[in-house]
Amino acid sequence: MAEKGTKTGALGGKPAKGLRMKELIQATGLPKSTILHYVAEGLLPEPVRTSRNMAYYDPGCAERARDIKAIQTTYAFPLAKIKKLLSLRDQGRDIAPFVELNEAVFGKAGGPALDEAAFRQATGLTQPQVSALLSARLLMPLEEGSFNREDVAAGRAYAGAFAFGLGASDLAFYVAAAKNLVDHEMELRQRLTRHLPDEQDAVVTRQLTEGARALRDYVFDRVFQHRIMAASGLKDERLLT
Repeated sequence: MAEKGTKTGALGGKPAKGLRMKELIQATGLPKSTILHYVAEGLLPEPVRTSRNMAYYDPGCAERARDIKAIQTTYAFPLAKIKKLLSLRDQGRDIAPFVELNEAVFGKAGGPALDEAAFRQATGLTQPQVSALLSARLLMPLEEGSFNREDVAAGRAYAGAFAFGLGASDLAFYVAAAKNLVDHEMELRQRLTRHLPDEQDAVVTRQLTEGARALRDYVFDRVFQHRIMAASGLKDERLLT
């Protein structure tokens, strides 16, 4: 709802003036940097600039910014997915099945994201090691320069591998195996869902995602366990084939 003394805004018509940054900060409880980031990513509309140092934001930005932050606090969705969800909601679509799908894919929020310096401190990785992992796509944060708890867990595992003298190139087979696996999973998903409307597609894809995650854990662990069982000892060459 528009505030008293203003016309309905661009999230529901163009405002006569709107909210200044200071007022938007007070209305949302968010820092200026976060609001500007939302604008830069297209989640909030650009303000109306009346001079070099004066800009007015649509009053609807306050509620929208709070919605974005609430989603970020609850779920580990990247901003691009949040933007898509809000776009669907703006169209009057029921976004519940899409929220549930994204939750199955990305999971719940796991605390604040870390910048690279904090990530290196949390994992023990050096800047060259982080760069090598990023280049090899062994480290793939959902947002550039922002690392979540899954990135930290992987980073610590990589730090352990590097301590044994391994490098990123020694671990590149994980990326190749993952891409091959996901390619096959996506082919199966398309075969089962391409004829479905989007909402039903989201429901089925969520179920397939949950099933695929369980199968990955089971099949990979069982292949590993059976390889160990077939060997007579730690030096048995059958461990390699």
